[in-house]
Amino acid sequence: MKHILSVLVQDESGVLSRISGLFARRGFNIDSLAVGPTETNGISRITMSVRGNNRTIEQLIKQLHKLVNILNVQNVTNIPCIERELMLIKIAISHVQRSDILDIANIFRAKVVDISSDFITLEVTGDPGKIYAVQQLLSQYNIIEIARTGKITLVRESNVNTEVLKKTLDYHQGYLYS
Repeated sequence: MKHILSVLVQDESGVLSRISGLFARRGFNIDSLAVGPTETNGISRITMSVRGNNRTIEQLIKQLHKLVNILNVQNVTNIPCIERELMLIKIAISHVQRSDILDIANIFRAKVVDISSDFITLEVTGDPGKIYAVQQLLSQYNIIEIARTGKITLVRESNVNTEVLKKTLDYHQGYLYS
């Protein structure tokens, strides 16, 4: 199972190296990793996605707490969260394809960040499902490069689980329109 960990760390050299070393020694692969400053000067948030069962992830979290410069570790996998990812995607285009790609960009609220006669680069921001969907749609074109940030997440203070809301809404719409 994929787990999402949110780790607050002090901005000190080597902290990310110690974390990745711990994962490597335990035989874990980090599927995605995003690091950035927080609202507090000198503290960064590391959001990582890692696969493992609940027991091994609990052990990994205990080991992370023992590392120097780690302030807090939270497994947010089953907590209602806001998740976002950023993707830049460069596509080789012909004159005929340009309007089709712009239509897809418009539907997904992607931004055109660069365009020339032969290439278009889009910026797509959203939840991982949206990123996957737009990438799949654009895969029929000549994708030249993709750069993705990895998932970032914050816990929803409203405690509203949007995944449950989506399923409930889909159920009710299916019931109403079937």
